[in-house]
Amino acid sequence: MKILVLNCGSSSIKYQVIDMKSATEYSLLVKGIIERIGLSDAILTHKPVGKPVYEVVRSIPDHTSGISLILDALVDPEYGVLESISEIAAVGHRVAHGGEYFKDSALVDKSVKQKIEACFDLAPLHNPANLKGILAMENILPNTPQVAVFDTSFHQTMPAKNFMYALPYKYYEDYRVRRYGFHGTSHKYVAQTACKLTGIDMNRSKIVTCHIGSGASVAAILNGESYDTSMGFTPVDGLIMGTRCGSTDPGALIYIAEKEGINLDRLSVMINKESGMLGITGVSSDMRDIRAAAESGNPRAELAIEMFAARIKKFVGAYAALMEGIDMIVFTGGIGENDPGTRERVSKGLEFMGVKFDPEVNRGVRGKDVVLSAPDSRVKVVTIATNEELVIASDTFRLTKKRSE
Repeated sequence: MKILVLNCGSSSIKYQVIDMKSATEYSLLVKGIIERIGLSDAILTHKPVGKPVYEVVRSIPDHTSGISLILDALVDPEYGVLESISEIAAVGHRVAHGGEYFKDSALVDKSVKQKIEACFDLAPLHNPANLKGILAMENILPNTPQVAVFDTSFHQTMPAKNFMYALPYKYYEDYRVRRYGFHGTSHKYVAQTACKLTGIDMNRSKIVTCHIGSGASVAAILNGESYDTSMGFTPVDGLIMGTRCGSTDPGALIYIAEKEGINLDRLSVMINKESGMLGITGVSSDMRDIRAAAESGNPRAELAIEMFAARIKKFVGAYAALMEGIDMIVFTGGIGENDPGTRERVSKGLEFMGVKFDPEVNRGVRGKDVVLSAPDSRVKVVTIATNEELVIASDTFRLTKKRSE
């Protein structure tokens, strides 16, 4: 069963075509990514197995344009892996927010699409893009089953003491206002993979996973289940991100709104799209651009890098305390996998927790599964290349096969 996986982020689309022969046997046909969506120099990197890498730099204004470019690449005579788009047996989609509607992945139907849309306000940078991907594929392959895999479902194991807010309880009863968490597919995958790499028993472990990219979150995983996570009711909470502010005093936001005379819609745009690394630096939301600016002597770029790492370290320490111990710290995501500087800033100074970080090993690691701590480190530090797409393909295979049976 050839499955197309679409993982639409706020400014990116990761994709893979995976031939699932069984639940455990599969082969990757192609993987790729579109980065910097919305910018004039967006990049498509298409990596078919056994064929040359194909790259193109061009303006990609939105996710719909990006998906069209991907489909063209899949059937390209030179770089493609399919004779026809009709070879796609099913499509799996990463969907950011499922509210309390979904505790597992789901076959897409009218009701599922309505519930994804009902969560637009909760994930304004992602859910609309996720639904666009579903609708685009529905138009192209109307008879092909699609599966939605939700970032929030892994975090449904959080206890109420960690997911509830100290607001009047009626807002949870009436509107289900609570912490949901995101990046669940990634947190689950990298924790499992890191345990296999290190020999740690995931079912008897205390792990902090750091998914760090344009969107970023930290999760406390206790005995294989999500125990707490930094993102909240929406993905804007927690860490400093590319354009999101992360944890911020709500009183400060009210004060700004009063001073500037802005309404809630404008405030939402500010905290979701104009804050974070972009807001601090005024340069870019992309860590690569920010590092280049810092190296050129830009003090705001250096400040943003320091703030970014300090917030991650704060959550690592908090979650170690919450779980009453820690066995492993895992880095993943675009920055977590490819930016040694961020990993070092977070890990240095944690010797009191039992971390012995190896900066020499760390320095050359990009996009690989590697143990970054010394052999005698009580707490392991690992970087894992996340593969949310494989988890999505597996769920798509499982639910599609179940439907056919």
